[in-house]
Amino acid sequence: MSTLTLGQATPYPDQYDPSLLFPIPRAENRLKLNIQANQALPFVGVDIWNAFELSWLNKKGKPQIALAEFQIPADSVNMIESKSFKLYLNSFNSARFEDETEVRERLITDLSAVAGSKIATRINPTESIAKKGMQEMSGVLMDRLDIEVDPNLPADPSLLGVNESFGPIEQCLVSHLLKSNCPVTGQPDWASVQIRYQGRPILEEGLLRYLIGFRQLGEFHEHCVETIFCDIKRQCKPEKLSVYARYTRRGGLDINPFRTDHNAPWPDNIRHARQ
Repeated sequence: MSTLTLGQATPYPDQYDPSLLFPIPRAENRLKLNIQANQALPFVGVDIWNAFELSWLNKKGKPQIALAEFQIPADSVNMIESKSFKLYLNSFNSARFEDETEVRERLITDLSAVAGSKIATRINPTESIAKKGMQEMSGVLMDRLDIEVDPNLPADPSLLGVNESFGPIEQCLVSHLLKSNCPVTGQPDWASVQIRYQGRPILEEGLLRYLIGFRQLGEFHEHCVETIFCDIKRQCKPEKLSVYARYTRRGGLDINPFRTDHNAPWPDNIRHARQ
């Protein structure tokens, strides 16, 4: 952690520099979930990054601006440290490129090399997001529950359970109360989380208390989602499960991990990558 640029005073680059990207091996965090390096993952998925501050120069020196989406496979060897990602994208600001295609190809090459797996990306004109708009996650909102909870207690998987009196159902549960903290800087990370499953009904009060327990946890977004997935799978034993968290943007980037154990519909902004 001491070598990370995250949380340190760092000069912003004035020229294109792919060496700014810093990999974080996934294996270390997955050992906490009893997932060994040579073991098949209990899920598939993707980490969806949205970049809101992408700019470069055309051959005439005129600045170009756009939004970008990146999809890093969950089975890639590495995650990418967030501040290094931001610095890398900012290194494009003074670089000249022939066209948008060259920018996209450079992004794919650099990011794939650091992630250790082929990533996908799409560059969008800024007006496309305005037309699309932002939609709330669909599902049953658990935040409506009037529960008493100690927000200082850590996430406790034993809170998770199902109603044994009912047979399997299909349900989608949502909460906007997921919060964790950056493991390096301690800054808060806020998210909405969507849990789709097929199985005996998950007890909503226990699940909401469990999610609130992440408020004091210092962990990366990706590992929070994988922890939630593994805990629900182990405690509630759903036949099918998908967990998707959409985190609030920080520093011009947001990170949105998605994990599933079946051929579930993926979030809209990455669906094109599966076609």
